[in-house]
Amino acid sequence: MDNQASTYSVKLYIYDLSKGLARQLSPMMLGKQLEGIWHTAIVVHGAEFFYGVQGIASCPPGGTLLGEPNAIVDLGNTEVNLDLFTEYLSSLGESTYRADSYQLFEHNCNSFSNEVAQFLTGRKIPSYITDLPSEVLSTPFGQALRPLIDSINIYPPGNNAMNGYYGQR
Repeated sequence: MDNQASTYSVKLYIYDLSKGLARQLSPMMLGKQLEGIWHTAIVVHGAEFFYGVQGIASCPPGGTLLGEPNAIVDLGNTEVNLDLFTEYLSSLGESTYRADSYQLFEHNCNSFSNEVAQFLTGRKIPSYITDLPSEVLSTPFGQALRPLIDSINIYPPGNNAMNGYYGQR
């Protein structure tokens, strides 16, 4: 048996949910410039994994209704094989990242991507993504909008939950 560990590429897919509107409207509405409203996902083992109100889900890379990502960040490589990764995601889906745990500002797709990135590579996702909620909430307009924003559910469609994710054989 080969004792050499295989490595797998890990990418962060970054999507702007506002499709450029945040860049245009944020100075007027928030008093500060935002480049986007970010949705992120981790791509590894031939699939894109993300978290939303439906729980942990997956799809082919770039396969959500959001289309192609605005940016792709290479997070490096992992030695975590598919079986171990599937077990890890299943555990997260039963605990920390259940569907009913989703919160747009505090516990969202970016929290998930950050945690999974650290598990796979030891690296965090860029802080401009994870710091966005506190930036928005630090403004009077963000505070006024919070009740409305908290009621919004985002569904980037993919294969439903971890009952056999896309690409599993």
